[in-house]
Amino acid sequence: MNTTYVPADYLPVLIQLGLALGFIVTTMVATHALGPKRHSQKKDDPFECGIPVQGDARTPISIKYFLIAILFVLFDVEVIFLYPWAVNFKGLGMAGFIEMVLFMGLLLAGFYYIIRKGVLKWE
Repeated sequence: MNTTYVPADYLPVLIQLGLALGFIVTTMVATHALGPKRHSQKKDDPFECGIPVQGDARTPISIKYFLIAILFVLFDVEVIFLYPWAVNFKGLGMAGFIEMVLFMGLLLAGFYYIIRKGVLKWE
């Protein structure tokens, strides 16, 4: 299957991209031109779910918070790989079982390393 593409083959994609960008630009210009322009102290105040604003939005957050979040995503994604393996367990045979044991061993080694480093200790 040796196919060659010419620039004309991409014309539908370019037309759709142009229409999408045109819609976005037109919508933004129309909302700024037609929208109300009344400003007041009350209207320009930040609003967060009905809770009065307290402090500054740029307060420093502990790096531990981000580490926990990244580790959660990492181990959550790794657990997702277990589902297809469990569904195809019989078809994979002994080689699939050994691969999964190796995968789980590496995953548990990483988890052990994280625990030993004290990343999950919240102070």
